[in-house]
Amino acid sequence: MNLKNHFFERKNNVAKINHEDELAAEKLASEILDHLPNFSTRPIVFVCIGTDRSTGDSLGPLIGTLLEEKEIAPYHVYGTLDDPIHAVNMDAKLAEIKEKHFNPFIIGIDACLGRLKSVGSIQVGNGPVKPGAGVNKELPEVGNMHITGIVNVSGFMEFFVLQNTRLNLVLKMAKTIANGIFESSQQLPKKQDWPKINWDLETEQPTVAE
Repeated sequence: MNLKNHFFERKNNVAKINHEDELAAEKLASEILDHLPNFSTRPIVFVCIGTDRSTGDSLGPLIGTLLEEKEIAPYHVYGTLDDPIHAVNMDAKLAEIKEKHFNPFIIGIDACLGRLKSVGSIQVGNGPVKPGAGVNKELPEVGNMHITGIVNVSGFMEFFVLQNTRLNLVLKMAKTIANGIFESSQQLPKKQDWPKINWDLETEQPTVAE
């Protein structure tokens, strides 16, 4: 489905999609495909940031776990409930990814806080995600583009707000985002398998005009 940009709410060139929109996954897939580099052999890597020790901050690893259960080649996914990427191990994990993949195009995924009316929205845009910004932590920026989910309200005691975010909302958003990523993987052109040409030198000799 081709969903043009005017279907999305935009601010500062960032698309905002309500996770309850019945076309949310399709819209997210369209946004992802619009941001990917054209005709590139760069590996596409999703880095899902967060921890299962905080309900609100579990959005990233929930998405990573859901993606592990899907066939999303040629994408690569890091950050799951079993092996999360968080403040303690982020530098090491990013170094590992860059060692394993040559010049990867990284899509950073993380939970964030925002205004009350934006809670439940998924944001997609160019540039990195800035993990830890909502709770005043200095962490490296991640990604050539980002997908963030606004899981609760910012402005006061953000750490406790994340701790007390409803899992129901986070899980619904994670499913929508994972479905959108899966949908985008299905729309990517697959690697073409050129048919093997077997030459029979005895029967395919060139004809010489007499």
